[in-house]
Amino acid sequence: MAAVASQYFPEFKEGLPSVEGKVFVITGTTSGTGFVAAQTAAEKGGEVVCLNRKSQRVTDATAKLAAAEQVKAKYGSAGGIYCLANNAGIMMTPDKATSDGCDTQMQTNHLSHFILTKELFPLLEAYAEAKGDARVVFHSSGAREMTKKGLEQKYFEKNGGNLGGDGSSMLMGGARVIRYAQTKLANSVMTYAMHEKLKAKGSKVRVIACHPGGSATNLGDGLELPWIENMLMTHIMMRFMQSAEDGTMGLLTGMMVADAESGVLYGPAKSGMSGLAVPNPPKPYETDPEAMKMLWEASEATTGVTFAI
Repeated sequence: MAAVASQYFPEFKEGLPSVEGKVFVITGTTSGTGFVAAQTAAEKGGEVVCLNRKSQRVTDATAKLAAAEQVKAKYGSAGGIYCLANNAGIMMTPDKATSDGCDTQMQTNHLSHFILTKELFPLLEAYAEAKGDARVVFHSSGAREMTKKGLEQKYFEKNGGNLGGDGSSMLMGGARVIRYAQTKLANSVMTYAMHEKLKAKGSKVRVIACHPGGSATNLGDGLELPWIENMLMTHIMMRFMQSAEDGTMGLLTGMMVADAESGVLYGPAKSGMSGLAVPNPPKPYETDPEAMKMLWEASEATTGVTFAI
């Protein structure tokens, strides 16, 4: 995607605090918002652990478990970790199943992060108890508002390859788009569900969500859009995009800003394409108790892990 100049990031970055001595575990750091977040955390003094897929293929759930075991082995006896940033994602991929039988987008964007968060949660709790603060950040998207019925359980189950086909029209709600929207809604609902559990427990761990606006990263490279939508994206929508740096402000707010609140989603206002990272109020279907319950239970059933807080 063509480069876009940053409007807000230099001043925003200047105002970020030192994170000297804090450990950040970040997924998806090879490019885009993850790269900017990892680089910024390191420049501000943090110790950054980058978790990335070895290839473009979606690997099975054991990959996340292996990554979690490596983090636990290193930091489990060293005071824990300060922040887990669940940033990695894929967008509008074909209707195919992973080796676990799940939709490729749902496994990459939500289920793998559900496992990772569960596995690393004791390290976050340990740090929060000792230092008074630790964070989990989920990277959502404005696409969370593109679902027609809110969260649907079938997308969380082992139905990969049988979830509507490969329609790719954003304007007409193609199946690739709907599957992606379900994953991004899962990211925000997971945040609100986990926040309620942490609050009930009295935990000092914060859970925060973010969205990047229309960020000019390579996430959308290779999208197979209908020709008219491809023309619109190339010649019109690019004028409203913001840089990868500007798109990372919501993520970095959750990771580093002192007064970032648990249970809040930060990004351009009203799920807009560009702008400063500000609180975005949830839609009713994002905080629906039944949706939060379904997400947690379906995620546990599909992954085979029990995530008790």
